[in-house]
Amino acid sequence: FFSCHFSFQIRTTSTITMAGDFPIDETRAFGKLILFGEHLVVYKAPALVGAVSAYTDCKFEYLDEPGLEVIDNRPAVPLYKEKKKDEGDEAINLTLTHLGVDPKTRGVRLTFGGDLCCASGIGASAAQVVSLARAVNIATCSRSLSEDEINAAGYEGEKGYHGTPSGIDNTAATFGGLLRFRRTDGAPVFEKKSFPAAIRIVYASTGITASTTEVVGDVRSKKEADEAWFAGIMSQYTTLVDEAESVVEEGDLDKLGKLMDQNHAILQKLTVSCTELDDLVEAARAAGAVGAKMSGTGRGGMVIALTPTEEVQNTVAIALQKLAPQVWKTTFA
Repeated sequence: FFSCHFSFQIRTTSTITMAGDFPIDETRAFGKLILFGEHLVVYKAPALVGAVSAYTDCKFEYLDEPGLEVIDNRPAVPLYKEKKKDEGDEAINLTLTHLGVDPKTRGVRLTFGGDLCCASGIGASAAQVVSLARAVNIATCSRSLSEDEINAAGYEGEKGYHGTPSGIDNTAATFGGLLRFRRTDGAPVFEKKSFPAAIRIVYASTGITASTTEVVGDVRSKKEADEAWFAGIMSQYTTLVDEAESVVEEGDLDKLGKLMDQNHAILQKLTVSCTELDDLVEAARAAGAVGAKMSGTGRGGMVIALTPTEEVQNTVAIALQKLAPQVWKTTFA
């Protein structure tokens, strides 16, 4: 891969463009929800992450004139794209640079779409850059890139959004399924986990978009200010996630839900939750969810609730719709 760096102006429009002959279905990259491990994964603690069925895709076209045009047709919560535009432009820049594509030499149009609704906590930024990497692979690399190389390109792009990304989101976006993820000094390590049956969940957005870079930076500052306090939290979490791995294999949703509740309490200690998230968590539990927690960056973003039956899933979704601007029902499989 190329290691050169350059910058360019990105023109953004919302015009709908048909996929034509480009195999856009092959560019799909999935959203994700973190079951366990927000923020602590940055410090090499393991995390459990589930990919959702919703996806982002990307069409790649060459233009007659130099430059880069981005058409963003992804659904999104209000103001998400506006708040994330500068970070998104940088993410696209980094991904293209990593893959050796220079729009200053040959113009490129990128059209992003799919059914993944962009909101903090769902991994929308990773889905965008992984779908971009897949599109570049088709258009310029003759499909020569491996899935690991696609994932690596997604990680580079994520730096535009997150500064120091954990690697979770791009890994889930690339490989899908349920993943155990851990950062190392070298390449991140992940392994696929499975449930005996599909797991019903409800997730809801607060409608608040937080800057991941800022929140991650705040947690880092707290760690550096009190290393002993942070070590205690890390120890508590490590014990919890080890138990969660066993529970996942057993398929015991009641136990899994209790552990999710405990993980939310840890995140409250890290001060990455907020009143809106806590209210949604309490409402989900009161409506019958066996466990609920924030998922993702925090201080806004997402809540995930574990719902053992379709009836409970529907009841929890209705309860959360009274508080949240967007609520979705799906499964981990």
